[in-house]
Amino acid sequence: MTTTAGPGDDQGDPGLSAIMSERRRLINLGYRLLGSLADAEDVVQETYTRWYALSPQEQRAIESPGAWLMTVAGRICLNLLGSARARRETYVGEWIPEPLPDPAQWITGHSGVGGLDPADRVTLDESVTMAFLVVLDSMTPAERVAFVLHDVFRYPFGEVAEVTGRTAAACRQLASSARRRIRTARTPADSSAGQAHVVRRFKRAWETKDIDALVGLLDPDATATADGGGLAVTHLHPIVGGERIAKAYAKIARVAGDRTTFMECTVNGLPGLVALQDGDVATVFAFEIADDRIRHIWAVRNPEKLRPWRNT
Repeated sequence: MTTTAGPGDDQGDPGLSAIMSERRRLINLGYRLLGSLADAEDVVQETYTRWYALSPQEQRAIESPGAWLMTVAGRICLNLLGSARARRETYVGEWIPEPLPDPAQWITGHSGVGGLDPADRVTLDESVTMAFLVVLDSMTPAERVAFVLHDVFRYPFGEVAEVTGRTAAACRQLASSARRRIRTARTPADSSAGQAHVVRRFKRAWETKDIDALVGLLDPDATATADGGGLAVTHLHPIVGGERIAKAYAKIARVAGDRTTFMECTVNGLPGLVALQDGDVATVFAFEIADDRIRHIWAVRNPEKLRPWRNT
């Protein structure tokens, strides 16, 4: 890639310049491609390791260190995506992308009390909603990389080709195929305020175990998917049907009892819920809502995916 480095570059140390100007972009790329902040952080670390493995002469010969880092990070992500399906075969239950809070709410102890370093935060927009990430996860690795680099990060197909090892024309076809998948899966979403109202009503109905109210808020063909990763108790297979979901969630509320409280929050840029058990985050819920009805619920209970939500 030939993208120029950002302003303020230190010509005496292009490696430092790249770290300062590109780390957040790399985190954003890694999260969208892998659906995991932890994996994105690993990709960034490996990318910088490869940079510092170069000799000073090799570093100085690179016209744009930032572009070089993006290319390397994209290739690492592509390799990881290629092996992801094999890894998922040993995953217990359903796999859901790692949920993210609003950046202002990130309280992980990554950089001590006070939140993550801004360079480690993911910019929340339509391309990181849970529904969008789930569609991305259904794509082939090459489709996902081509689409994200071109449509989200606006890289020309010629530069995308450097990452995928394919021709620019092939990358254009991959991105086109990815767009068709997204158009097929996408439903007209309510406004953020409208979604927040539905989530609030769902929270109240759930807390009172009002099955009729829950059924009224759920699309008849709604689906509820949970991810415990074998590390937390949850339903292993998706629950399909609004009435079945309402009964299952009412039962969960009865079992949870007074130890569990629910809090409205932002999940991947949209209204969601957090379940607190004895004050600690136990589950994060993301929703897909259209026409004032909940069409999909994603419940993440795997504690390894809840690090940004915990002050630990």
